[in-house]
Amino acid sequence: MYTAIAPELQHTSEAGQAKDLLRACVHCGFCLATCPTYQLTGDELDSPRGRIYLIKALFEGQAPGERTQHHLDRCLTCRACESTCPSGVKYARLVDVGRTLLEKRHPRPLGARLKRAAIRTTLGQAALFGAAVRIGQAVRPLLPEAVAASVPPLRDSGAWPVARHARRMVVLEGCVQPAIDPGINAAAARVLDRLGVSLVRVARAGCCGALPHHTGDHDGGLQAMRRNIDAWWPEIEAGRVEAIVMTASGCGSEVKEYGHALREDPAYAERAARVSGLTRDLSEVLAPFSDRIAALIAPARRPDAQAARIAYHPPCSLQHGQQVRGHAESLLRACGFEPQPFAESHLCCGSAGSYSLLQPELSAALKTRKLGHLLGTQPSCIATANIGCQAHLQSATAVPVRHWINLIESRLPVA
Repeated sequence: MYTAIAPELQHTSEAGQAKDLLRACVHCGFCLATCPTYQLTGDELDSPRGRIYLIKALFEGQAPGERTQHHLDRCLTCRACESTCPSGVKYARLVDVGRTLLEKRHPRPLGARLKRAAIRTTLGQAALFGAAVRIGQAVRPLLPEAVAASVPPLRDSGAWPVARHARRMVVLEGCVQPAIDPGINAAAARVLDRLGVSLVRVARAGCCGALPHHTGDHDGGLQAMRRNIDAWWPEIEAGRVEAIVMTASGCGSEVKEYGHALREDPAYAERAARVSGLTRDLSEVLAPFSDRIAALIAPARRPDAQAARIAYHPPCSLQHGQQVRGHAESLLRACGFEPQPFAESHLCCGSAGSYSLLQPELSAALKTRKLGHLLGTQPSCIATANIGCQAHLQSATAVPVRHWINLIESRLPVA
């Protein structure tokens, strides 16, 4: 797609990226069939192709306005279009540079800026969010039913095994996951410990950067990336870790982009690329152990027919963002579970980080649509690989929604 960059933008880093990314798009329209917002609204400006035209106009000097902001805001950045695109357009990177330029040229009203800042502050700080969740759990019985549904139940994480193996990996604990479901990381550590791998925590690591990145704070996102790199680097430099493990696929999708995001930072470019290269989703880490995991499970611990029937929801950040597919399902099958196929498994559930807070109507519609397909399989449980999807879906169903690693661990004999 030919783009004549406006003279005043020609020397900006955003314009250089945009021109190359726009050139790849042949406006074929294949992306429309897999775009969740286009499926809901039928408005082409709510599709990747429509948004690409808006971004193109922005870089060609058209005055930015509410329409452009409205439709770019409604994008989930689920990246389903990237899985479909025959031309390999890196749409997520394109929409990022478009949003960055738009934030500079068309500042949001004060109220909108404060709302986004509040989301970043509350969700992006594990200690603050954890305190808010604990208060909510304490008063949950007193809350209106609709509000109480959004408060996660109190869960015990269980013991974290002592690091004792030669094989050693680092885990990113995350922002909201330790408060919503602290047992996920602990379960991953215990399962890996049974397989001869120690999973260790690094206290100084925090938000992966996705939250500020997707709420308009580009610099804040980069700063979060630098902080995590600094936290992990002593372990990496000393050769003590073979991988950085992500138990939340949304974080994994972000950390795998560190190398690209910091490529122009002379102090961090090389280390960022190294960190991205070491990052693995938990399912990628455990896939080679599938036979050993299956061998650990005694026949008596395999689920009965009803318990075995589950629905596995693959998060967009895993199947489209990281292009990782099939590992979690294979591991679940190795443990006796039977993930049921369901329609539109490629479409987003509507969580998408802060999207459910910023675009509640579209998010709720996508959640209802996704749960309709998932529950149609009559599962005993819904499994997923991202805490945002887990909490989002659980808020609207009584069927348990859990991280798949908890299901795997539930079938292992007590150590």
